[in-house]
Amino acid sequence: MSATSAIKKLKPVVSQPEEKLNWRKRKTELNERKKEWKRAKLIKQLEKQKQREAAENRAAEESQSNKGRSYTVSVALPGSVLDNAQSPELRTYLAGQIARACVVFCVDEIIVFDEQGEDVQSVEGEFKGVGKKGHGCIQLARILQYMECPQYLRKWFFPVHKDLQYAGLLNPLDSPHHMRIDEESEYREGRVLNKPPKQGKGSLVNCGMRKDVRIDKQLQSGLRVTVKLSKTQNQESRLYKGVVVAPHVPRTEGGLYWGYTVRLASCLSSVFTQSPYKEGYDLTVGTSERGTNVDQSTLPPFKHLLVVFGGLQGLEASVDADQTLDATDPSLLFDMYLNTCPSQGSRTIRTEEAILISMAALRPKITAVFSDVSSDS
Repeated sequence: MSATSAIKKLKPVVSQPEEKLNWRKRKTELNERKKEWKRAKLIKQLEKQKQREAAENRAAEESQSNKGRSYTVSVALPGSVLDNAQSPELRTYLAGQIARACVVFCVDEIIVFDEQGEDVQSVEGEFKGVGKKGHGCIQLARILQYMECPQYLRKWFFPVHKDLQYAGLLNPLDSPHHMRIDEESEYREGRVLNKPPKQGKGSLVNCGMRKDVRIDKQLQSGLRVTVKLSKTQNQESRLYKGVVVAPHVPRTEGGLYWGYTVRLASCLSSVFTQSPYKEGYDLTVGTSERGTNVDQSTLPPFKHLLVVFGGLQGLEASVDADQTLDATDPSLLFDMYLNTCPSQGSRTIRTEEAILISMAALRPKITAVFSDVSSDS
């Protein structure tokens, strides 16, 4: 037998166990890789599940925090409060204090009524001095409307007027709908532009941004509208997109305070009878030093709250001047008659002070009403 043939015979005997060992090692490595792959896949699934749960919790928190406010708060006061200011500058500043106080406490409507019972239904006219019936209401209403309007819209809705000659003294309201040019928000106030819309497309609206907004409807130019902007905007487009919504939508759906409306009433009774709400005010509160201590009172559930303040002579003077009222006691006109500043140190409390004091006292009681409702539901 040659040496070469002997090597050939021995070769299979030597290589066979090595191949078996290599296959077993390979199989073990594959099993380990498979286990690692399964482990990584399981970890990835758990991470995705955690991310999904976190997103759901975040969305739930946002929806809860952005839950709209269904109730409204209205404040009524006589225009004669301006009679207590001795100059046009002080009258303007006093009106600004009233507007600031109402905005701080998220008042939705301000009613200016005439203690003398003169029929004042619009802001046409001007204030001609202390003692002129009705004109104090006109000037106060005009300044309140001017302050509520966003700055970028004022030049369109408020031309130069004598009542606004000292508007530079007014402190800005800085409410949520008074936005800067680059501020991002889901809602904006705007003015319909006098530009003919294209066929099948809506009007253009100036919302105080660098681009105009194309809305979903064709509206008359010059109207003030509330616009809900689309969440996805094409930054390269020449226009933004949005839809027109009712003015109350930012409050009821977005949970935002969206300013106040101003209403003129010819007398105290008109404050109640000419309510803009279909059901009227379901809770009315009068304020007087002769009322019940506010600290010992709780508010019942309501949808539309009305808080009425008196003038220099109190609500008694307003009741006496109103020919349509048979009552002589103002407490009979209200569901609650409260003294919001018991043990006061001054003989009189000015109306702008009374608004701040009263709304500060009522705010926790209003919050308690709706926290109880939400917990019950």
